[in-house]
Amino acid sequence: MLILTCPCCGVAADEIELAPGGQAHIARRGPDSTDAAFEEYLFLRDNPRGVHFERWRHAMGCGKWFHAARCTATNEVFGTYPAQTTEPPQEIRDRIAERRTDQPKDSRA
Repeated sequence: MLILTCPCCGVAADEIELAPGGQAHIARRGPDSTDAAFEEYLFLRDNPRGVHFERWRHAMGCGKWFHAARCTATNEVFGTYPAQTTEPPQEIRDRIAERRTDQPKDSRA
């Protein structure tokens, strides 16, 4: 079972208390974007085997959104951080590099 610690309230919640929100750190598209760029924003997402940065909502708890770094193949969690963070914190990137030698040193979504 997947257990993520909500960085907002500090609760270690299992996956039945959480709601997935897809890929984290997606560049938003505004009204002046092309149809192709807007289609990419709405429908095209990375689905890697390995480290992935995801959005989660603590639905049965505080209700806040947060990001998590985890391996999609093993469910190993490298850390969680607030959704307002624009890129993965350095300590999480360091933890990924330390534990996963098969990932690029600057692994980001």
